Amino acid sequence: MPNRCPYLDYRRETGGRSFEAARPYCTAAETFVQPMRADICVGRYGLDHAADCEIYLAHEGERDADYADDSDGGDGE
Repeated sequence: MPNRCPYLDYRRETGGRSFEAARPYCTAAETFVQPMRADICVGRYGLDHAADCEIYLAHEGERDADYADDSDGGDGE
């Protein structure tokens, strides 16, 4: 089974628009993704979201930075 991105979702509607078929949606970028990017999201063709997706890497980097900021006990020092 391919390594699926944890930020991948499939949605049939957004902002009052609806679609006949569910479309791939990136919850990290909060946008629908193009089919070629969805290949990365689901790990097709040997692609890996953890190595090949700049959105995933940026989002994970932001999370790491948030955790590092919290490591001081929240007092800002």
